[in-house]
Amino acid sequence: MVPDLLAVKVGGSLFSRKDKPGDLDEGAMSRTALSLYRLSRVLKVPLVLISGGGAFGHGAIRQHDATNAFSLAGLTEATFEVKKSWAGRLRAVGFDAFPLQLAAMCVLRDGKPRLESSLLRELLDHGVLPVLSGDVLFDDDGRIHVFSSDRVPELLSPLVGGNLRVVVLTDVDGIVVDGEGGDRILPHVDAEAPQEAYAALWKSSEWDATGAMHTKLDALLTCARDGAECFIMRGEPGSDLDFLSSPYQEWPSKVKSTRITSTSSSQRK
Repeated sequence: MVPDLLAVKVGGSLFSRKDKPGDLDEGAMSRTALSLYRLSRVLKVPLVLISGGGAFGHGAIRQHDATNAFSLAGLTEATFEVKKSWAGRLRAVGFDAFPLQLAAMCVLRDGKPRLESSLLRELLDHGVLPVLSGDVLFDDDGRIHVFSSDRVPELLSPLVGGNLRVVVLTDVDGIVVDGEGGDRILPHVDAEAPQEAYAALWKSSEWDATGAMHTKLDALLTCARDGAECFIMRGEPGSDLDFLSSPYQEWPSKVKSTRITSTSSSQRK
């Protein structure tokens, strides 16, 4: 398929050391911003950037006061610093980029995230590049919850009348079948039968506060069941991303990834 909306999630490991408080690799962010701008010149549909939290986001979660749930509010401030940095670098290369705070636009209804504002759709219609990240969301009872950046794509399906493509750029080529350090990648996951994918996941780093690959897989399976075409792949800052605008069958053969789709959702379409 050709996407009607492309969401690119840049994992925190590509621009920040999660074990080093306040760390941002500004050079890596600038190179990635330029790659995204080049992609936008051949992309015929809107683009959304989703940023991982890096040292800022994971640090805010680990350091919150477990006896005071509202201390998690520090996460919304921490992730805005990351989004602000991204937006500045994206504007520097030519984007009309704007950071958006999910806590001001979304709530959890029966445990599921729901957009309560039309702003995101309107910005996309006006050619603005929204910069999103993980955040804290309030539920129906006013309680506060961590909402991982990996789950942000779940909010996008209702915005798309056609095809949503979600690409997660990380520091591995996809879901590794042989365990940590292996090089054999699971090429495809059917969202209706993901058992092999879950069995291949390994324990996350002690510095990861949001579930690592397990949360990514959970979220992308949800998106795929809603009809999205999802990918997990390696993202080298500054590398060519232009192929993301093309149908999957036309991608360069050298590109490795795990593609996640739903057979049943494709049949419904």
